[in-house]
Amino acid sequence: MARLVFFLASLMALAALQGTFAVEYVAVNNAEGTPGGTRFTNEIGADYSRQTMVSASEFIWQTFKQTTEADRKNVQRVSVIVETMDGVAYASNNEIHVSANYIEGYNGDVKREITGVLYHEAVHVWQWNGNGQANGGLIEGIADYVRLKAGYAPSHWVQPGEGEQWDKGYDVTARFLDYCDSLRNGFVADINSLMKTSYNDNFFLQLLGKTVDQLWSDYKAMYGN
Repeated sequence: MARLVFFLASLMALAALQGTFAVEYVAVNNAEGTPGGTRFTNEIGADYSRQTMVSASEFIWQTFKQTTEADRKNVQRVSVIVETMDGVAYASNNEIHVSANYIEGYNGDVKREITGVLYHEAVHVWQWNGNGQANGGLIEGIADYVRLKAGYAPSHWVQPGEGEQWDKGYDVTARFLDYCDSLRNGFVADINSLMKTSYNDNFFLQLLGKTVDQLWSDYKAMYGN
């Protein structure tokens, strides 16, 4: 009997521990009744957005090689909030705010576009930023790199080799990071890991044996630019 009680207590403790690390995903439409909010409901939906966040988080953990909860940020809840605002989307305090105005005006497959946007913003929830020291262009580039590898890069992105500087951010930096990852499989995961506590451009030298400026020159030369 004592063994049975101990076993049941152990199961309850394990369940409580797993609950500690469980992430809750929610999606709400605060723009209901507006053209963008209506289009979100009809063509995307809260349920799809919530499931996309689950899939995006799992993809991000895989990309970052964060195989256990201990490797990741301790995030309990991630929210997607559709609201009337300018711009496209932004992430703050584990909330992803998506513009209903952008959804209304988007000309094309809006469901695929917002899926890509959610993958990008989900990266900001989970990535390390060097305790605020990391290069902003690199932060945005990593987010778009994940979007690229997930297969949601839009057609208007720059092509490989294009761009004027490595830390331009977004698609330019994403393409450059894809090149760096081809030199060292898992490079993006490695540099994200290094950014857990700090940031320095020398991380590129540490991981790839060349300065980031040398790598950028090699990348441009590879594509004849």
